This record gives sequence, C-alpha cells and structure tokens, in this order.
Amino acid sequence: MRSIELFSGCGGLALGLSRAGFKHDLMVEWNEEAVFTVVHNQRRGLRHIKDWPLRQGDVRQVQWAPYAGELDLVAGGPPCQPFSIGGKHRGEDDSRDMWPEAIRAVRETSPRTFLFENVRGIARPTFAHYLRWITAHLRHPTLTRRANETHESHMARLEARRAPALYDVMVVLVNAADYGAPQKRHRVIVAGLRRDLGARLTSPAPTHSRQRLLWDQWVTGEYWKRHGITSPSEKFMPSSDRAVVSRLQENLFEPTEKPWVTVRDALLGLGEPDGKSNHIFQPGARIYPGHTGSPLDQPAKALKAGDHGVPGGENMMVLDNGSVRYFSIRESARLQGLPDTYEFPRSWSESMRQLGNAVPSQLSEAVGRWMASNLVTVGREKLAA
Repeated sequence: MRSIELFSGCGGLALGLSRAGFKHDLMVEWNEEAVFTVVHNQRRGLRHIKDWPLRQGDVRQVQWAPYAGELDLVAGGPPCQPFSIGGKHRGEDDSRDMWPEAIRAVRETSPRTFLFENVRGIARPTFAHYLRWITAHLRHPTLTRRANETHESHMARLEARRAPALYDVMVVLVNAADYGAPQKRHRVIVAGLRRDLGARLTSPAPTHSRQRLLWDQWVTGEYWKRHGITSPSEKFMPSSDRAVVSRLQENLFEPTEKPWVTVRDALLGLGEPDGKSNHIFQPGARIYPGHTGSPLDQPAKALKAGDHGVPGGENMMVLDNGSVRYFSIRESARLQGLPDTYEFPRSWSESMRQLGNAVPSQLSEAVGRWMASNLVTVGREKLAA
C-alpha cells in the first residue's frame, strides 16, 4: 500500500506504518537533528528504515500534485506544541500549527485514506472549535479558506455545503497502552476514508487492556511468575486498582485482550545502564510534586519533550527499592517501540526530545493495520458487487 508522510520526526509513525504494510513514496521532516538520526540508521541498513524516501524540508514548500490519485494513505503527526497542555495554548494562532498543510496534502493527492495523530489537548474545550474546523475541512478539502476569512466563517461555509462530503472522517481518542505500547500515552487520531470507495470507517478495537494486566498480576499471578518475582502482598496493590481487582476476583471472568505492557516487560533483558548502545546512566533524577516517575509494573507515564529536551523531572522510572533514575535513551526507545539496533547519535537531551515527540510504533502499527483493514473491506465489497 502506497503512502506519504508529513512531520516524520525520528520515525516512530513511519516504522509502525511500514510494519503494517505501507510503503512510503515520500517522507518530509524539517528538523535537521531528527533527519540526521534517521539517515544515521538508514546507513546502517535497518529493516524498513533503510528504504525510507526521507526529505529534509518545509512541508509548506512541497508540491503534492505528482502523487495525486496514487496513494492509499496520507499520514503525519502535525506539531503538537500549539495544543499541548504544557505549551502556550495558542492553537491556530501559533506559527507552528501545520494542520492547514496536512489538509493541503489531502486536497492535492486525494488519497484513499488519511491518518493524523496529535496530543489529546487538541480535544479540550479550548480548541473544540478548531478541531471542528479541521474535521469539517477534511470532509471537504477542496473548499479552501478565502483570503482574510476567519476559521469561524470558513467553518460555517463548510458545514453549510450541500454537496456530499468527499471523506468520511472519524476522531478517536486513544491510549497507546491499549494497543501494546508500554506507555499511558493519550492521543487523538483523526482518520478519513474517501466516500466514493463505498464504505464507512469502523472504530479501531483495542488489543490490550488494564483489566487483563490486573488479572495476570492479582488473580493468577502469572505476571510475577514470568518475571521471577515472588508474588507481592496485595497491600502493595495501587489503591486505584483495588476495585477492579475485586470485581475480577469475584467474577473470575478472564479478559480476552492481551495485558497492558509494563515498564518491566518492555525492559526485560536489558539490565542496568552499561554505557553501551545508548544505554547510558543519566544523573540528576529526583522526585518533586507532579514528577514522581513511572512504576515498573505499569505502563510508563508518557515520555515528554520540551523545546530543549526533557522538561523538569519527567521520564523517570521508580526502581524496586523506591529510588528513581532517568530512563536511558535505549530504555526510552524500547518504550517507543524502536528496535535495539536503532541508534541515537546525538546528546541525551536532544535524543530524548526526539523520542518524546515520537509516535509509539506499537500504536502506529495498530492504527496502520486498522486503516489497512478498512481498505481491505473496500476491496472485498467491490469484489462482492
């Protein structure tokens, strides 16, 4: 399946989509450091990555017309800073807002599907009007905004348009942990399927669950056996889990999903930082209000990245003895689903910035397979007709 990708970063989205069966015709990323990281790994001949057609540049300067009518998917993660809870909350007034460029790529290529990822902050009431404009414009990507026209006026025109929408558009709030990533990373997925294909989008089904993890930990004890740990007393159970575990124990109804992947699961076999292959100890981790680190036996808190690397005391793990330390680059890469052969050649701060901005490849593979399944459904329906 053919695709293009905007805002590729260090490759988390692209890797998952590649694993899901998409082959990029073009990838665009403006950040020189992120491009350097990808090119470094391309030269090392890594699977999928070695064949990526990555271009460093500004998406505003890219002409998408040569790809018109040829693509199964347009994908990307428009910069999230304008909508991030930790940002300045300027939304569409932020110069980094690139949603109009994502929509332009759809307009100029008419892909069968599109898939965009962003922080859940864009779904907050503060930005409800803008998300509404984004989805309305993606339904009618050819109805462009006039000079000096406000988003509100443009949205009114879009929603008043009587012609059938070109795309069926769905906005889905997801937790990456529900799709196999060892992170509680909440994101918004904006997906679309061209309506002339004769099908409608169906929602992506989660593959992993918190309930199944708690079942394996506190009902069967399988989780602790797998890690060679003597089953801890239930007094160590997080208070937030007690009601769920109680219901599971009473009903003995085994959840059918796979268990959430924990930090301990993700880092199995890696060992403590040894100074090799990005697995280097980074000093300075400490606990303070709002920054308490990630327990080993749950999915990690979302990796974060500020403008200059790691903000505050985030991106820490809580060890079995109660102490904390920063995740190494290699550990963070595992949390994002990147293989141990994927190297980050820059500093810890710059590498963590790239990782904090990446889409977990476990999530992108899951939603990539979801989009592929929608395309397969279209093909089957056409064959049946």
